[in-house]
Amino acid sequence: MLLVISPAKNLDYETPATTSRFTQPQHLEHSSQLIQQLRTYSVQDIAELMKLSDKLSALNVARYESWSQPFNSDNAKQAVLAFNGDVYSGLNAQDFNEDELDFTQKHLRILSGLYGVLKPLDLMQPYRLEMGTKLANGRGQNLYAFWGDIVTDDLNLSLTEEEQPVLVNLASNEYFKSVKPKNLQGRMVTPVFKDWKNGQYKIISFFAKKARGLMCRYAIKNKITDAEQLKNFDLGGYQYDESLSKEDTWVYTRKEI
Repeated sequence: MLLVISPAKNLDYETPATTSRFTQPQHLEHSSQLIQQLRTYSVQDIAELMKLSDKLSALNVARYESWSQPFNSDNAKQAVLAFNGDVYSGLNAQDFNEDELDFTQKHLRILSGLYGVLKPLDLMQPYRLEMGTKLANGRGQNLYAFWGDIVTDDLNLSLTEEEQPVLVNLASNEYFKSVKPKNLQGRMVTPVFKDWKNGQYKIISFFAKKARGLMCRYAIKNKITDAEQLKNFDLGGYQYDESLSKEDTWVYTRKEI
C-alpha cells in the first residue's frame, strides 16, 4: 500500500530536523531544468505567474538563485519535516521514531511541482512552485506536460515493491492531475472526508486536509499495509461511512468537531 499526498506552501527550515537520516530526490536533473528557467524570471514575472505579493515573489526569486547541488543537511531538510501545512499538522512526523520513519519512507510519497515525487526523507531545498502553475516550458504549456509520465512511472516503481499494489490517493486534485490513473499498475483508493454542516455532510477544505495527514499518521503508527484496514480509521472523530462510499471512493464522516 502506497500513500500519496500533496506538498504544502508553508515551509519550516527553522526547527531542527528530528533525524539525521536523509536520502536524495530521484528527479533532480528535471528539477534543475525548472530552476534554470525560473532564474530568468524577475520578481514581477513571478508575481504575475504565481499570483503572489511582491514580498513573496522576491523571497522565491532568492530561493531559485540560491538553489544548488549537492543537497546536504546544511542547505536542505527532509521533505516530510520541511513542509508545514494542514496535511503535515495531521501527519505530525516530528514525533516518529526511527522504525516509523522507515515505514514512512517505504509507504508514503509526496507529489511536487519542482521535485516530481519525493520520498519523506528526501532532502529538499525551499521553493514555491505549485503543480497547477501555468509555466510554459520546453515540454509543453504547464507542469503537467513537463512531468509527463515521470510521476506515474515513479509511483509504479514503488508499487512493485508493495505486497499489495494499492495506491491510496490523499493528494489534492491539483497535484493528482500529474498522475495518470489508467497507467497505474495497481488499484487506486480515494478517501474523502466530510463534516456535518447546515444539515448535510460537506467537504470543508481545512478539515479535509488535516484528515488526510491524520490518515497517513494512522497507517504509519499502526503499520498498515492492507488498505481495507483503513476503513477502521477513527482519528479526529471520523468514521468510515459505508452508505456514502462507492467502490474505491471511501467516505469518512463526522458530526462533531
